[in-house]
Amino acid sequence: MDVSGGSGQPRSGNDESAEPRAHPTDPAADPTGPAERGPEETSGETPAAPDEPGRAAAPTGKPAPDTGAEGDTAARSKPPSDGRPTPAPPGSPEPSGSPAPSGASEPSGPPVSPGTSEPPGHQGPAEPREPAAAPRHAAHHAGTGTPRHRADAPRHRTEAHTDGTGGPGRPPQRRPEPGGGLLMGRPFGVPVYVAPSWFLVAILITWVFGGQLDRVLPELGAARYLVSLFFAIAFYASVLVHELAHTVAALRFKLPVRRIQLQFFGGVSEIEKEAETPGREFVLAFVGPLLSLVLSGVFYAALLPVEPDSVPGVLLAGLMVSNLIVAAFNLLPGLPLDGGRMLRAVVWKLTGKPMSGTIAAAWVGRALAIAVLIGLPLLTQSLGSDAADDVGMDTVMDALLAAILAAIIWTGAGNSLRMARLREHLPELRARALTRRAVPVQADTPLSEALRRANASGARALVVVDADGTPASLVREAAIVGVPEHRRPWVPVSTLAQDLTDGMRVSAELSGEELLDALRANPATEYLVVEETGEIYGVLSAADVERAFVKAMARPS
Repeated sequence: MDVSGGSGQPRSGNDESAEPRAHPTDPAADPTGPAERGPEETSGETPAAPDEPGRAAAPTGKPAPDTGAEGDTAARSKPPSDGRPTPAPPGSPEPSGSPAPSGASEPSGPPVSPGTSEPPGHQGPAEPREPAAAPRHAAHHAGTGTPRHRADAPRHRTEAHTDGTGGPGRPPQRRPEPGGGLLMGRPFGVPVYVAPSWFLVAILITWVFGGQLDRVLPELGAARYLVSLFFAIAFYASVLVHELAHTVAALRFKLPVRRIQLQFFGGVSEIEKEAETPGREFVLAFVGPLLSLVLSGVFYAALLPVEPDSVPGVLLAGLMVSNLIVAAFNLLPGLPLDGGRMLRAVVWKLTGKPMSGTIAAAWVGRALAIAVLIGLPLLTQSLGSDAADDVGMDTVMDALLAAILAAIIWTGAGNSLRMARLREHLPELRARALTRRAVPVQADTPLSEALRRANASGARALVVVDADGTPASLVREAAIVGVPEHRRPWVPVSTLAQDLTDGMRVSAELSGEELLDALRANPATEYLVVEETGEIYGVLSAADVERAFVKAMARPS
């Protein structure tokens, strides 16, 4: 679930990396000056910078006066007069021997999904990449799925704009479709996808049910497989009704639903926010099994006037039993099943703490996984055929099915625990704290001069502005690294910059889920952070957000 590492650990409220990095292409502290210390080592100290940390230096966009330094290298080698450590500008060389930070990636969930140990620093081409994706804490399970909640949840965001940079008349950027298979429709405005794995399970159901039909209705011959295929489609239509019940309840509670996906072991409704109260959580989880029970009753009522040994009778009986099994299985009180969500809501109501409900339901889910692994083969063997050949094959199939179900339940319970921990720490991700101080430069400014100004002002990012001081583009850190130092006096910063779009401007007030949502909706390597008034606050690196995301996930609850 959970996500990737980054390049440079930002200090809260500062623009400097908390840990040195060994990669030679990453920005680093001045090798000739005092070593930078992380937030743990500087606790209790007040930054000596006279201006507010993270705010852009010289926001008016006027060029800084030349201090007489002969170039970028000379400026870096001269420590400030007040004795403070000199923050390294973008693209400065890295001293060797420092440990490189490692990141994690989401198994998926999330998700986060959610791993890679390679820091997603600024090596290689400067491709915009999607920031940390939040993990998802619902797994697939037999028959259907628990509503899946996402940490990168809110669809809204507060986005400040700087006058003159948005491109008047530009239409808002539309969030890309989630995808996930073959799009079947949009009931209630929610896309429904059929994953490729569904076709595999449809073939399996057709083969198994066709063998049963051969014993009950041998006169069908090869046509029994067409009947079996119809049963597979009807069964998954019932699963879709189960998921639509979750979706309608979520929309009723004003919770956005990203998509519904039909998969190998059932369906999943991806609900992008958690319910605000335990009562709503209980209702949201219960409506799915309730609809499955209702469908089972409907098929039973339709079966009464039908001849049991006919094709309609066999189909209706199979659909009645299958929906009853789906409802019963999902009512088991362990995450990630619907019954686990109901148990979580009850414990949440009793204790007043959603985390306590998650822990209780997750551990019950893990115990349930062990029970399924051991008990399902024993149960089916005790109810199965006495024939030796049948017993051997059925035992293997039952054990395989039990192992798959147990693994899904166990994994889903663990993902739920990680998801709960993530939601506890998400508010710590604040754009204002992670933003790097930036210095505005004109488009024709040589790179070496821009870096000298950034070094002199303690900035780690460059914003290209026009003659009026309006931001026009951001200089990409990865592009700076790719320019040899002896070429920097002849390279204008405009050739290394990425034009600003509406999605690359984010408010300094964003935090937590809103911040992740804003960055995921508009993938880029850097973002311009602005105040609500339109004033430049600094530049936010997606890698810094990813690094902070991983540290938040690693911190114990």
